[in-house]
Amino acid sequence: MSELSVNHLLGIKYLNTQDIELIFETADHFKEVINRPIKKVPSLRDITIANLFFENSTRTKLSFELAEKRLSADVINFSSAQSSVKKGETLIDTVNNILSMKVDMVVMRHPNPGAGVFLSKHVNASIINAGDGAHEHPTQALLDSYSIREKLGEVKGKKVVIVGDILHSRVALSNIFALQLQGAEVMVCGPKTLIPKYIDKLGVKVETNLRNALNWCDVANMLRVQNERMDISYFPSTREYTQQFGVNKDVLNSLDKEITIMHPGPINRGVEITSDVADSNQSIILEQVQNGVAIRMAVIYLLASKIKQ
Repeated sequence: MSELSVNHLLGIKYLNTQDIELIFETADHFKEVINRPIKKVPSLRDITIANLFFENSTRTKLSFELAEKRLSADVINFSSAQSSVKKGETLIDTVNNILSMKVDMVVMRHPNPGAGVFLSKHVNASIINAGDGAHEHPTQALLDSYSIREKLGEVKGKKVVIVGDILHSRVALSNIFALQLQGAEVMVCGPKTLIPKYIDKLGVKVETNLRNALNWCDVANMLRVQNERMDISYFPSTREYTQQFGVNKDVLNSLDKEITIMHPGPINRGVEITSDVADSNQSIILEQVQNGVAIRMAVIYLLASKIKQ
């Protein structure tokens, strides 16, 4: 069997098209596993994985933990809120203390961009980036692309618009890298204040009119406004944002074609999308959640097979 070209999953920008294809093929297999009556495989019985979350997370943390347990790995959960990090312990000391317990792999979410890369150079374990600041969130981008492939047959040639808070979003950046690597066309849409200045260097289209963007695309990936990352006001009010960049059923019905709606979660219902859109048959939001477990199983399994060598 072929293997990944990397020893860590630090960001999409470190992967090639063969890596993505291998992850998807492996995820196909694990998707079949998690739909069986007995959802576990003994693949990683001798692997210990530490989940280090220095930022709050519900869905990503649960998804990784479920993926690890489905593979029969031993799992250690670490939350910075209850740790010695609060007492001033450094990241490397924290991780080395955990690795001294003979941990093989670290899944880490951290508020600082590049934390995973930094760690990979200083510790002897395989690192999976579960989100580093507003930088990258590679497994989310992989599960998003995988969900598009499942719904539309392939990613290549598809037009995908990412709508909302592009400036603060690690999901947007990872998605841009992953979609372009697979031959999709990418557009970003949102208030000018929430579109980064460098975006044109990434070869994506920019649109500030939501209706134009939706008429152009096959898939719309709706991001939430990340209020927790904002130190200033980027738009007048939530109500005004929703009027200009929120998607409701009337907006969808007024388009001259049917588009697919995605959302990385958590959804602010009534802000970026209304409930009748989130729960409609055009939405693949719940499929994204299910695919997240299969994709994370695939990534963990493929990286663990390199450790075993």
